Amino acid sequence: MLMKKFFKFKNFKYFSLVFISACIENAPLDSLSPEGPYARSIDELFWLTFWIAVVIFVLVQGVLLISVFVFREKPNKPEPKQIHGNTKLEIIWTVIPVLILAFIAVPTVRTIFDLAREPEDALKIEVIGHQWWFEYKYPDYGITTANVLVIPSDKPIRLEMWSNDVLHNYWVPKLNGKRYLVPGQKTYLNLQADNPDEFWAQCGEYCGLSHSKMRGRVVSLSEDDFNSWIKNQQQNATKLEDGSLAAEGQTVYLNAGCTQCHVINGVWDTQGDRIAPNLTHFATRTVFAGASLENNEENLTNWLANPPKIKPGTFMPNLELTEAEINALIAYLGTLK
Repeated sequence: MLMKKFFKFKNFKYFSLVFISACIENAPLDSLSPEGPYARSIDELFWLTFWIAVVIFVLVQGVLLISVFVFREKPNKPEPKQIHGNTKLEIIWTVIPVLILAFIAVPTVRTIFDLAREPEDALKIEVIGHQWWFEYKYPDYGITTANVLVIPSDKPIRLEMWSNDVLHNYWVPKLNGKRYLVPGQKTYLNLQADNPDEFWAQCGEYCGLSHSKMRGRVVSLSEDDFNSWIKNQQQNATKLEDGSLAAEGQTVYLNAGCTQCHVINGVWDTQGDRIAPNLTHFATRTVFAGASLENNEENLTNWLANPPKIKPGTFMPNLELTEAEINALIAYLGTLK
């Protein structure tokens, strides 16, 4: 009866989707496709533990099946010898699991310490969690950005992380495991990408209404491209004076309340950081709104028209901008490169 209920179309359909989803190739949050040495060490430990578990499962199930078929009750057959209270046997099946656990524990402890150790000559980057976006600071270069973490490829990165509000969790599965971002406490995570590429990040701890939309991108660049990116990010935005549509958008930014939360270096930065992303080089980012939206005109239009509708609970209010103001703002944001 239970099996019949399970295999009803609706139940079986949902159950099948779980297995089919595991077969997706090139999934952006696939933790079984490491692209760096730290993720690879986790992957190697996983497969070692997995195959040990497979061997144990096969052996245990094999013994169970043999016992079921060989020692099952038969007519006119005497009762099998009972082993309850056999001290030698008790010692054997206690020692064997201990040895197995010890064998797994050695590489596990080694991997834990290797992942936690601060690498030499690492680039230090600060990661601050907000509801619901990640802020990145490069103290060696005086750069503040958001949503997209840019790193040099084939170089160790040391992330110093904390939360500005509630408990968050930073996870780039192709580069390393998860690490909590805790209010009032610093945690650390090492990253390193083998080659120039783009990787997805995700908050791995429920943190409120828009937790699922608290994402990120990690972009690894060649050394020359990374140095060029640094040089560009250190430049301030230029105030526009030419009466263009973009200049009108700058006026909207200055007068519509955007400056209460957003900084644009060189245009409005007299009072330091705010509770929302620094927009100085907004046009160079491929995503926005906690990396939940692609940076394009359509998404910007919908976002500026009503942010809470797209991201429930966001601190960015509906400013009731007109269509003309939205178009002007989009034109201005496009100049922030």
